[in-house]
Amino acid sequence: MCLLASSCGSAGRSADAGAGTVGASVPAGLWARHQTSAPQAGAEAGVSIVAQAVVDRVGVYPAPGAGKPEQTLAGTQPSGGPLVFLVLAQRPGWLHVLLPVRPNGSRGWIHASDVRLSQHDYRIVVALGRHTITVYRGTTVIDKEPIGVGRKDTPTPGGVYYTKELLRPPNPNGPYGPYAYGLSGYSTVLTSFAGGDGVIGIHGTNDPSGIGKDVTHGCIRMSNGGITKLAKILPLGVPVQIIA
Repeated sequence: MCLLASSCGSAGRSADAGAGTVGASVPAGLWARHQTSAPQAGAEAGVSIVAQAVVDRVGVYPAPGAGKPEQTLAGTQPSGGPLVFLVLAQRPGWLHVLLPVRPNGSRGWIHASDVRLSQHDYRIVVALGRHTITVYRGTTVIDKEPIGVGRKDTPTPGGVYYTKELLRPPNPNGPYGPYAYGLSGYSTVLTSFAGGDGVIGIHGTNDPSGIGKDVTHGCIRMSNGGITKLAKILPLGVPVQIIA
């Protein structure tokens, strides 16, 4: 995965503009320990259900019972991490999920047998105008801090997404910091970037002067201490609401 952060430095400063792949997927032991088995009938309010692929290819259908998929997605991401979906609804044998594809907000139905379910009660709210990120577990705030966001010409797109993978860059002192989350959303301005497809990310930084400002190509920049804390706590499939 190539995040927009490949050159998400402050104006006038390149942050490894030649970077391609952010890094390797973080081993499951780090992010999976905070998720529990999900009940098939659904989850209580405030709890998210996450579907992780257990097959090589996952078919995405327009409706439950449809005979032919509209598209198929690889069960493993290019980084080596698992393909995950945020579950929106359940029907016998089927799951309605948010998809990590363009256009932003895409949804579809997948076979329940193609995935393994888990659940958690984390969520993230990004307030662009206030330049803040707030992370909740249930109703408890577990982290809140200032962030850098997209510039006027390369804005961070609003909407509801989810964390689809966690990467560990090879250089923890580089432009991404020690960790980078790839989200299910994409830039609405850049269709490709630094060899990637314009995925929006949440990551650390080697230029903390840009935190609290509109400085990136669309990614969300936070402190290295903050992203390290989240990497040790959050499972994949955490809803991320980005608001103006």
